[in-house]
Amino acid sequence: MWKTLAMLEFSAHRYADSLAAAQAAQRTGAVRRDPMYAALGHTQAAVGHAALGDRQATLRSLGYAEEAMIRVPDVQRPTWVSFFGHGELYSVVASTQQNLSRPADAEAASYRALSVLPAQFRRNRASVKARLAISLIHQGEIEQGCARAEEVFRIMDSHPLPGRLRSLIGDFHRDLLTQAPDSRAANDWADRFRAEWT
Repeated sequence: MWKTLAMLEFSAHRYADSLAAAQAAQRTGAVRRDPMYAALGHTQAAVGHAALGDRQATLRSLGYAEEAMIRVPDVQRPTWVSFFGHGELYSVVASTQQNLSRPADAEAASYRALSVLPAQFRRNRASVKARLAISLIHQGEIEQGCARAEEVFRIMDSHPLPGRLRSLIGDFHRDLLTQAPDSRAANDWADRFRAEWT
């Protein structure tokens, strides 16, 4: 329940409330007993800290999450939490680093996420690719960023992009036009995929 509350508050741009929900979760018995839930709580707190621009608190929460993940036993989990593992953790690291304007760190975390995210987590992998594309263009790697953005559509295999992924592709496109408005790669990408994401 606390994960859902934290996510709802975050989606509504109430970042302080999202952070408060994650911090409240860290005081529950389940989180104290099980490193899996501790890692999840610290990860959600990192998301809130990053949205509020608190770099040190973000890095601290991510460090706690990684430490907790090391202690997670290999046991069957409830379906609602089956998505969470090292791949999701690295995906959150990439997202928070991006929010903190640290594109090189976001890139590195994206590659780590992609190396361990299961192939069947198609939307998760596509989201990481979109974030990777954004981190690359923010480092001046325009052609490589466009190539990673194209991979989002290949991963989704002609299926409609879910809302959050459409938003990430929109962020990529806007940032691409800001970073390299006259580049051939940017114009080619926009021409080829405008119909896909508008």
